[in-house]
Amino acid sequence: MAEVLLYHHIQGLTDGVRRFADELRGSGHTVHTPDLFDGLTFDSLDEGFGYVREVGFDKIRERGAAVADDLGQELVYAGISFGVMIAQPLAQTRPGARGAVFLHSCLPVTEFGDAWPDEVPAQIHGKDSDEFFDEDLPAARDLVDSAAGAELFVYPGDQHLFTDSSLDAYDPQASALVLQRVQAFLAEV
Repeated sequence: MAEVLLYHHIQGLTDGVRRFADELRGSGHTVHTPDLFDGLTFDSLDEGFGYVREVGFDKIRERGAAVADDLGQELVYAGISFGVMIAQPLAQTRPGARGAVFLHSCLPVTEFGDAWPDEVPAQIHGKDSDEFFDEDLPAARDLVDSAAGAELFVYPGDQHLFTDSSLDAYDPQASALVLQRVQAFLAEV
């Protein structure tokens, strides 16, 4: 079974993020869900971004990296939207990474080096008409094209945080498929 470090999205460590992690735990995986926002959750993306601007992205990123440092090397790094900004550089640059799961976001590989590491499989999930994921889709396709063990799954719809069951954007059918695919991925890493 895999050990997963799952970083939450810009609205915080919501009940929906906790439930998603619990589903993975139910399959036997160890899932860490650090709260990078000190217990705060936000009703909107804008409020969450306001908090990050106030605290500072570098400070939030350092909090996320510190959790990884405490856990060791053989982790699957996962992020939900904003959380991908923490998870992706760790998965791409830390020795021993076992895999990466990016939900609703993907950054250009060149942000963190020359190439995605061949030994790190990855999954990327997003909606085809999500205005935020649409910006990231070229980066996701580039990652998949350049890495043998990378997969991209695109679902119909425009909801951004569709895997968070505590938000209005929740899509139970798409989320169930994401969960099924992530569980299969984790069983293989």
